[in-house]
Amino acid sequence: MLRSLRQLFKERTPERRISRVPEGERYYVIGDIHGRLDLFDALIEAIESDDAAQPVAQTTVVLLGDLIDRGPESAGVIERARDWGQTRKLRCIAGNHEEMFLESFEDREMLRHFVKHGGRETILSYGIKRKHYNELTIRELQGQLPDLVPDHHREFLAGFEDMIIAGDYVFVHAGLNPKRSLEDQKKGDLRWIRERFLKHTEPFSHVVVHGHTIFEEIERTDHRIGIDTGAFRTGRLTALVLEGETRRALQAVETDGTITTSAAALG
Repeated sequence: MLRSLRQLFKERTPERRISRVPEGERYYVIGDIHGRLDLFDALIEAIESDDAAQPVAQTTVVLLGDLIDRGPESAGVIERARDWGQTRKLRCIAGNHEEMFLESFEDREMLRHFVKHGGRETILSYGIKRKHYNELTIRELQGQLPDLVPDHHREFLAGFEDMIIAGDYVFVHAGLNPKRSLEDQKKGDLRWIRERFLKHTEPFSHVVVHGHTIFEEIERTDHRIGIDTGAFRTGRLTALVLEGETRRALQAVETDGTITTSAAALG
């Protein structure tokens, strides 16, 4: 009898972790946009239509950071996000690309690093001619940044958050340091961490919803959900929809120059 009980407990598989957002709330969490204003516009339209078709709830949209760089219309994405925030509860998390951009105004070496990792496209999106940009030294480029980038764009980006908690979920840009508690995380890890977080297989205190690392499809484990589907590279921008215990996905996808949107339930 005792041996049978031991065998039963040995063979029992753990139950799937059930996570919830607070009752009466709905979250649309959008992965890395990276200057793809066309996909962002299409996803906004899909979110507004989806929200209108659902029962009334307290709705929050969360942008997981990296609105800028790599894609062609970073300035337009910033302006669109600011405008959307006038009519919709919108919360934004700072990504490593926002960090580099803001520091580039004061730190010349950071500017040099920034333009090599997608920042060139961001600066060009503010209307500077490509020929003129190519003629500038780093010193000269840094001197022109305050005239190119409106103050309200810098202020908007500087107001981004590091972490948002919603019930059993935590939203961050890159991930969490597994060796630190939620309250003891460092900004550098929240914006830049990769392998130490991705390879960690033990539970965190919350299910982590993150961007930063590109996956072809939404990456789901029991402990984290990665929703950076590589908008600038793949033409696919993803929003995770959380309500109660349910998870859904909305996507804007470009195929041969045409953008379509789709919705799917997630287990």
